[in-house]
Amino acid sequence: MQIWVGLGNPGPRYALHRHNVGFMALDVIADMHGFGPVQKKFAGWVQEGRIGREKILLLKPATFMNESGRSVGEALRFYKLDTGPLTVFHDELDLAPFKVKVKQGGGTAGHNGLRSIDQYLGPDFRRVRIGIGHPGHKDRVTGHVLGNYAKAEQDDLATMLGAIGAEADWLAQGDDPRFMSDVALRQQ
Repeated sequence: MQIWVGLGNPGPRYALHRHNVGFMALDVIADMHGFGPVQKKFAGWVQEGRIGREKILLLKPATFMNESGRSVGEALRFYKLDTGPLTVFHDELDLAPFKVKVKQGGGTAGHNGLRSIDQYLGPDFRRVRIGIGHPGHKDRVTGHVLGNYAKAEQDDLATMLGAIGAEADWLAQGDDPRFMSDVALRQQ
């Protein structure tokens, strides 16, 4: 079993924030791949399903971003897993908007959700980095991250999320380069 975590903050007022793009990605994956109903577990919301031959548990922590690691840790302990089968979908300031990159391990780059997971589990987990771009000055970062996607960005956002969902099979198989390549092709 793999555990795919989308990072975000719970509640309707945060739904369209750039910081919630991890939640958005999991919602699209669940819809496109016919995952089961949402259940409340592990201090979050989970959905179970399959992508190809891989069994996947989607987890959206309900703990707010700063405590995401608690929810993720509960799920991994329950299934007696280490961080090998863990993939975390999150917003990334250091990538251009709507770019999608996958990497194994690394730092937290000031991302509170990643920092929390790192504190609970260490840094060795796969990340799907979803670019939101940098606003240009560090004083504007919080407003940018916690701001809604603009109307002008909605089509690009939908295209990117659809590409992530459509190409999720490559991610499930562990073919990260093919996943990134095919997502990029769908966005052209």
